Amino acid sequence: MTTTQARTEPEHAQGTDPHAGHTAGGHGPHGYSAQKDAHLKRLRRIEGQIRGLQRMVDEDVYCIDVLTQVSASTKALQSFALSLLEEHLRHCVAAAAEEGGAELDAKVAEATAAISRLLRS
Repeated sequence: MTTTQARTEPEHAQGTDPHAGHTAGGHGPHGYSAQKDAHLKRLRRIEGQIRGLQRMVDEDVYCIDVLTQVSASTKALQSFALSLLEEHLRHCVAAAAEEGGAELDAKVAEATAAISRLLRS
């Protein structure tokens, strides 16, 4: 198996526990790992939007124009967050559903808390 295959195939397909050694802040293959390059590209685009906001303020651009750009940047971040959430549900929560029990309960609670934070933002 090549390194690329090892990264893109689901962990449970490799015969390992998909959550062994993983913590909320842990490192390792996550639901978004297969799309990492696309996500980084998207985040760089959002970073560019934020830098554009800084330039607009520095150049004393009209308030409404700045607010329009804030709205576009916010929407881009929200879209990115929803994409990550979907990948988390498909990967981490789905794997936990196979295990059932406390692992599933923990992942559902984790996803619910993340959704709650997204709704408040």
